[in-house]
Amino acid sequence: MSSKEVKAVLKTAREAIRNKDYKEALKQCKAVLKLEKNNYNAWVFIGLAAAELEQPDQAQAAYRKATEIEPEQLLAWQGLGNLYEKINQKDFKQELPNVYQKLMELYLSSEKQKWYEVCQKLVELYHQDKNYLKVAQTWHEFIKMKQDEDVKNSELYELWKRMTLLLGQDVESHDRETQQLLITAFENAISCVEEVPSEEHRMLYQHFICCLSKLPSEETKLKEMCGSMASLYPSLCYPLEVLALLYINSEDVSEEACRCYSSLVELEPLNGAGLIGAGIKALHDKNYGTASENLSQGLQKVSSCPSAWCYLAKAELKIHKSAKAILSCEQAIKALTQAEPSSRSILQKNTALRLKAEALVESSDLHSAGEAIKAIEQISDGDNDPEICAIKGQAYLQEGSVDLASQILNKLRHSYPQLAETFFLEGQLYYYQKNYSDAEKSFQHAIERKPETAVYYYYLGLTYWYMSEETKRDKTKAITQFLKSAKLDPYLPKVFCYLGHYYREVAGDKGRARGCYKKAFELDGNDGESGAAAVDISMELGDMDSALAILSGVTGKASAGSAKWAWLRRGLFYLRVGQHSKAVSDFHAALRADPKDANCWECLGEAYLSRGGYTTALKSFMKASELSPDSVYSMYKIASIKQILGTYREAIIEYHQIIKTSGEYVPALKGLGECHLMLAKDALGDFLDAKAVDCIEKSLQFLTRAVQQRPDLSCLWKLLGDACTCLHRVSPSKVKANVPGALVGQNEGLQIMGKSGILELGGRCYGRALKLQPTANLWCDLGINYYYQARDSDIIKSNSDGLLEKSLQCVKKAVMMDSGNYQYWNVLGVISSSKGINNHALAQHAFIKSIQCEQNNVAAWTNLGALYLVNESIELSHQAFNVAQSLEPSYVRCWIGQALIAEVVGSYETMDLFRHTTELLLHEEGAKGYAQWVCTTLQDKSKRNTDLYRYGIVQMNAVTAAHLALTKYTERIRDDHAAFSMLGYLSEHLNLRIQAREAYGRAVSILHDMEDQVNYNVALRNYGRSLCATGHYDEAIQAHSTTPLTDFDDLTGIALAYFKKGLLQDSVKAYRKALSIAKSEQEKAHILTALAIIEYKQGEAESSKTLLFKCSVLKEPSIESLQALCALGVAKRDVTLATAALNELLKHSRGKDNIYERCLITSAIYILQGRYGVVHRQACKAIHSHPGNPQLWSLLSRLVPRYAPRNAKGGAVAGSVAHILNLSQAKESLLYAAVNELAAGTLSTDNEKRNPLKTLQRSARYFPDNPAVWAGLMAACKAEHAASFLRDVPSKERSINTALLVSVKSKTQTIKNVPINYVQALENWSLCQAVSTLKDQDRISEAESLCKKALQSCPDQPSLFLLLRQVEAKQLLRSRAQLPEPVLEELKKTVMSGATSYTAWHWLADVYQCQGLMMDAEMCYRKSLQLASQQGSWNGKLSSLLRLALLALRMCMAQDADSRWPALLQEATSEALKMTACPLAILLQGLLQFSTKGSRKTHQLLEKVVYQSACSETVASVARWYLLRHLHAKNDDMLIDVLLQNAKAKGDDRVLNLYSQLVAAS
Repeated sequence: MSSKEVKAVLKTAREAIRNKDYKEALKQCKAVLKLEKNNYNAWVFIGLAAAELEQPDQAQAAYRKATEIEPEQLLAWQGLGNLYEKINQKDFKQELPNVYQKLMELYLSSEKQKWYEVCQKLVELYHQDKNYLKVAQTWHEFIKMKQDEDVKNSELYELWKRMTLLLGQDVESHDRETQQLLITAFENAISCVEEVPSEEHRMLYQHFICCLSKLPSEETKLKEMCGSMASLYPSLCYPLEVLALLYINSEDVSEEACRCYSSLVELEPLNGAGLIGAGIKALHDKNYGTASENLSQGLQKVSSCPSAWCYLAKAELKIHKSAKAILSCEQAIKALTQAEPSSRSILQKNTALRLKAEALVESSDLHSAGEAIKAIEQISDGDNDPEICAIKGQAYLQEGSVDLASQILNKLRHSYPQLAETFFLEGQLYYYQKNYSDAEKSFQHAIERKPETAVYYYYLGLTYWYMSEETKRDKTKAITQFLKSAKLDPYLPKVFCYLGHYYREVAGDKGRARGCYKKAFELDGNDGESGAAAVDISMELGDMDSALAILSGVTGKASAGSAKWAWLRRGLFYLRVGQHSKAVSDFHAALRADPKDANCWECLGEAYLSRGGYTTALKSFMKASELSPDSVYSMYKIASIKQILGTYREAIIEYHQIIKTSGEYVPALKGLGECHLMLAKDALGDFLDAKAVDCIEKSLQFLTRAVQQRPDLSCLWKLLGDACTCLHRVSPSKVKANVPGALVGQNEGLQIMGKSGILELGGRCYGRALKLQPTANLWCDLGINYYYQARDSDIIKSNSDGLLEKSLQCVKKAVMMDSGNYQYWNVLGVISSSKGINNHALAQHAFIKSIQCEQNNVAAWTNLGALYLVNESIELSHQAFNVAQSLEPSYVRCWIGQALIAEVVGSYETMDLFRHTTELLLHEEGAKGYAQWVCTTLQDKSKRNTDLYRYGIVQMNAVTAAHLALTKYTERIRDDHAAFSMLGYLSEHLNLRIQAREAYGRAVSILHDMEDQVNYNVALRNYGRSLCATGHYDEAIQAHSTTPLTDFDDLTGIALAYFKKGLLQDSVKAYRKALSIAKSEQEKAHILTALAIIEYKQGEAESSKTLLFKCSVLKEPSIESLQALCALGVAKRDVTLATAALNELLKHSRGKDNIYERCLITSAIYILQGRYGVVHRQACKAIHSHPGNPQLWSLLSRLVPRYAPRNAKGGAVAGSVAHILNLSQAKESLLYAAVNELAAGTLSTDNEKRNPLKTLQRSARYFPDNPAVWAGLMAACKAEHAASFLRDVPSKERSINTALLVSVKSKTQTIKNVPINYVQALENWSLCQAVSTLKDQDRISEAESLCKKALQSCPDQPSLFLLLRQVEAKQLLRSRAQLPEPVLEELKKTVMSGATSYTAWHWLADVYQCQGLMMDAEMCYRKSLQLASQQGSWNGKLSSLLRLALLALRMCMAQDADSRWPALLQEATSEALKMTACPLAILLQGLLQFSTKGSRKTHQLLEKVVYQSACSETVASVARWYLLRHLHAKNDDMLIDVLLQNAKAKGDDRVLNLYSQLVAAS
């Protein structure tokens, strides 16, 4: 190819590139290169095309080849530069500067503009790589090129400025040449600025100075430029500020530096650098306070100046602000740590560490000493500095490390024996060791060498202060040294504190002392000792305002948890002036500072106590006692607060603890006496008189001990009088108190005193108190005591009158001494109106005066009303009581007054008023009044159906409330026969027969010596009746015989007693005599009914029937006689008689009357008629009409298990309802509920809370004497044992039934009034149950022994004989031997002898099955089915059918060819399913289908059992087992998964294991 053709191809390649067909271009270029390998244009075109095709390596290689061919040609270098700029590749970037330099070389001679552009790119590239020297050199070359062109100054300025910006970053890291080029650039730029001064010029200057300040080597230049700028801009702070910081960092305090500082502060007073400079100058001038202030303010603005922080630390150390100095040193160390390490920074850091160590040593803290040692150890070459070593020795000494301090001292002695610091450390060591003589010498030597050091004089003064007894008395030497120290260092607070001690303790000048203390506290706000002393002296001088000002100033500045002394003292100040809330706040603040200060807690408790916060005060004192267990004060306060809060028993425990630790502590003894007295008053309020007497005994004993210690305290004698007088409310028969002999003239021991003696002793105690302190209150108390003595029944009338007169005079004396006290007037009125004085006019005047003294005086209004009521002024009395009620509605006496008025006027509200009094507070008059009205209402039968009776008696539970009130009344008032009669009457209504007997007996004993024969006969009649009701028949006969026996009630009472005693003929005679005097038809009917019962008792049923028929033909037949006739018909199984009597009874019964008896008789008749299904429905019908009758619910619960066992769960609910409605029915209802739960098959696994075992356990706790409960427990335990066996869980107790059997036998021996056949049946059943359990547990020998033992005592029991045969047969059957025919015949005869038990036939069928006699077993099951049907036993019938079906299933599964077995199973299960939805019957049908391969039926039946919700888990588990086998055989995986999920949910592991085995086998 010729050169012309080459050019044509290159032209084609250029066209391809222009058309962006780069591949074609490559193709054409390669064609050229085949001919001309060194064709420059071809290589350039290849580079361009490859670059566009994103093939940078090929492009680079092509361009490089072109540059090699013609290195002075631009095209290839331009392409290479463009490629490197475009591709962000590391090696390209590294080569790019070289390319730019080559381009600059090529452009230099030809194209200047291109050279400038490439030069700028090169500078930017160097700047990005932080190659500042190349940047400076290249840009400097750029500027020279411009200068050569004579460009304008403005353009040069921009270029020099651009250079300063490029090099202005990280100036301190540039090399020297770069820094010089930067300085040159700044100087040239400044020189090029046309307008001077100007903002542009100022900013450039400022930037220049900023850069110079970063170059330590250019300090001179910096000063020059700062001065130049300051002269150009005299109002600008910046150059002076930079210059000041330069002087500060160089620690320059020359005149020039000081002028700089002053000028800067003049320009800007708050300038940071200026203030720091001023502070340094003040420090140099020894003006330490100003220095500290200026440096602190300056460092707030310039915080990164280590030198300034060190200066501040020095200033603060000079004024002894050690805590602030430590912080300043830490700031300096922090700043130096962050700075670049240099020799200067190391020196500054050493200085800061030394200052920190000095400050820490001065702070006098153990922790600070350790920190000081750490700081010293960080100082480089510190061990060679004697002053630092001395500081370290002081730190060790402060820490308590005497040995280490001694080592340092020895080193200093050896190296620097004449150094002042050596002698000072030596003196401190001696002082620490209390070697004051040597310490004195050492401190004196130190002073000789540095006489201007104040702390040396201070320690010498301390040495003299504590040196010897002489110097302790004469503080002249010490005060001289302290004064010298204060003169040299007026900032040393400790000196002024000791000066204050001197003026207060030695000189006695409190004014100067306060001044010194205030000075010390002003210097050191943390010096609590000085502050506290200043406050205390101010308070002593009466200057409360100054004291409060100091305290408020401290607390206002104090942070949380500090200044405890100030908070505490201010709290005490507020407590003193009565500002309790503020005191509480301050004490809390003090406790935040020291939560373990017991004194603070005590003060807080006092503050709370002062403002009435007893609970919080108690907690405070308890905390104080916890912190200081030996503090008697805290313990006493705890006890006294508990006493105030009314927790007397807890207070007594606390007081006893005080006496135990502190001996006969009188306040504690007094507190014990008061607490027992208050307990006695509480007991009297609750009518617990015996308890009150015991408390008074204890109170007297403790108060006697207190008065023996301090007989001069009238309050103790008054308390003794109060304790004695307190017993005036107690019956004299109950007061037999042990009084300390010291009170009655004996030296020791106790003396038993009665009520009158104790009251007299109380009067003497009041008299002793009056001798010590004759106050109106004591005169009044003495008068009240005399009044109660006069009322005492043991005092003869002449003495009583004299005591009343004394009482009156005493109270008058109290009124004369304090006529404005309403209580004294009230007491005067009460005494004046008493029976012995009867001065009603004076009483009225006294009550009115009492009301005038105190308008809200409920007691006086009530007493005035009572006075008017005595004088029969009903209207005035009513008004007075009304006022009293309005004043205090809970005051019971005014309500009693209103009730008495209502009784006088005959108001129907009387009983309600009396009832209200018993609800407010039990009072003797209110209790008796309410009981009387309740008894009157109960006796009035005409009111039984009225709203008043239903509300006042039934709804308000009046009988119980009145009985409770009267019980308490009779406990105190023992001679009120009417109250005891009413109590007996109410007790009878509540079936409290023994209590009724005791009450009636007390009434008889009270009336025995009285001449009230009528009431005595009534009391005897009541007493006899109650004796008969409690089984004391002989005493009842004797009581009735004591009466004239002319009254109907007396005759019937003795007749009943004769009947109960068994003297039937005497009873008949008495009843016939009563019949002869009977007045009404009802009385005659009752007598005839009683005679009929006696006749039946004697075996004369016909005579009994005749007498009851006589009753029925009376005009007013008795309901009881008709009930007796019904019962007679039932007893004689005469359905006709019973039905006729019931019809007659229903004619005369109405509503709720005798509903239970009617229902019971009706049910009994249905049972006689054999209509068992109707029996429980009759009870349900009655309950539906009367759902609130607990007897009906109990009857239903009793009937269900026997006559409707399918509804056993309902029967259990009925028993529970009966128990809830009436707890008195619990004895029967709980037992019946448990029996129903047993019948329903409820187990503890089904319901943990409600199951037979739990119910019977509750019943056994309530009624342990009921043998039926223990028998029921046997049944429940057997059921639980059977369930455990089915679940394959071991039974918890194996011998429980034997123990329960013993319990049943022991309870049946003590039970009374129960038919003997019931007892025998219960014992036999329990025995059979125990034997059966032993047999089930395979304890055959024990069961056999128990059976034989029972048969020996009761040989005519076929059930026991059958049980014995079952036990014996079990052992034979276990051997699996064939039983002989005679044995089988014997067993059959035994079963037939007790033919009433279908379970016996079940057992015999089981025996036949064991022997393989399936036909005989079938006949036995058929026999049991027949017997259960005859007996109407639903359970027996169902059980027989299922057993028969199970027998047939066994034969079917044994592949018996007889076709009758499947038919028998189908027939039996169908009959069972007719009776109930029985899952077991369905299971048996399903198993039959399983055994006969009926696949569809099998699936349906077994699935019906498995997924039935009411199915037993045992039955469901068996169904699940066979269903899994069936489904697995059919390969029905989907249904198998559903079944397995059900098994997992029910926890059926057997089925899951079976599935695993089936899967493994397949």
